[in-house]
Amino acid sequence: MATSGSRRVLWAAALLLAGAPAAGCAPAGPAPRPDPAPPPRPLATPRTLADACEVPLPAAWRAALDAGALRTPGGARAVLADAGPGWTAVQLTEDGRRRAALLAGGAPPRTLLTLADPVEHQLLAADFDGRHAVFAVLEGRTLDSPWSLYAWDSRTGAARRLARADRPGPLPRPVLRDATVFWAQGVGDGRATVYAVPAAGGPRRSVHTGVLDAPFAAGRLLVWREAAGAGTRLTAVDRVSLRPAALPAPIAALRDVRAVASDGTTWAWVAGEAEQRLMVWRTGDARPVAAVTGSPGADGVDQVRVNGRLVTWRTPETSYALEPTAGSYTRITPPYGYAQGAGGSLAVAYSEGNAKAAGARAVIQVVRSDGLPGLPGCG
Repeated sequence: MATSGSRRVLWAAALLLAGAPAAGCAPAGPAPRPDPAPPPRPLATPRTLADACEVPLPAAWRAALDAGALRTPGGARAVLADAGPGWTAVQLTEDGRRRAALLAGGAPPRTLLTLADPVEHQLLAADFDGRHAVFAVLEGRTLDSPWSLYAWDSRTGAARRLARADRPGPLPRPVLRDATVFWAQGVGDGRATVYAVPAAGGPRRSVHTGVLDAPFAAGRLLVWREAAGAGTRLTAVDRVSLRPAALPAPIAALRDVRAVASDGTTWAWVAGEAEQRLMVWRTGDARPVAAVTGSPGADGVDQVRVNGRLVTWRTPETSYALEPTAGSYTRITPPYGYAQGAGGSLAVAYSEGNAKAAGARAVIQVVRSDGLPGLPGCG
């Protein structure tokens, strides 16, 4: 878990959360081009998910992604941090300065915060509820460097710091729901505390302390992975009352899984060590199923997200999207690209050319996942 381990491992995890390509990656090639459109194939019967097949990127998906390309200020280098319904959070570096910015409603980027160090500091993660944005800034190149959590008010344009972490702990990934901010930070001795505070200001509440990872929202629940005996399990509280809450039985039974994500209806996670499996369970299913296993798409799975009707994830090579109702998945970025998003928003990012070269172009594309046509099923 993120509360222990070497600096090298922690920094690699930080890069993944930030969405930045890892140092030393080979230059990305052009975006994957769709194969010629195959004859129409019927979608699989809903819930036919076990052993999903890989299908070519549909031409309609490529066209939608191309049409959803973000336009950032000329000369600015953009790095995708997070995305949600109608908004995208990016880090912009230009003219010797770096800022965290929010794009929403087709308006120009709004500055959330100008980062104090344009080289060392980086935007890690963000959330936005239409009025407030909450975002985390890492203040060094390893996770034993401090990080700060900020809340920004769109009405005033002002940001204030909610917390600063100077001890090892979970990667900062704030959650903003019902005008309340949730996060976890290290408190010493390998332990961390989940906190809650009103986005508009107010007293901070301690929700739970243990050896745990950053929390995520799953419908009405706030969920995190926590040490239990010699392994790990999932723990949940009700987001409103902050009292312990029951997980669905198949999820409560999980042990020693990684990269868990959910929207409250669909759950996805990584199981297995020697042979990793992307597992999926949906409300109404009898049991979890291994959706992707034994293929490049299941090699080194991380950054699992549930984006509306899609489940996305990243491997060391590229990123994929699974459509559970079709029982198939597709590669959605060129090499070393990554995907983010929640609430039906799908954002992908990659570099055209060597990401470290002066002529490289950062590409960020954002679409609504429910606006994409269904993937073909496995015939």
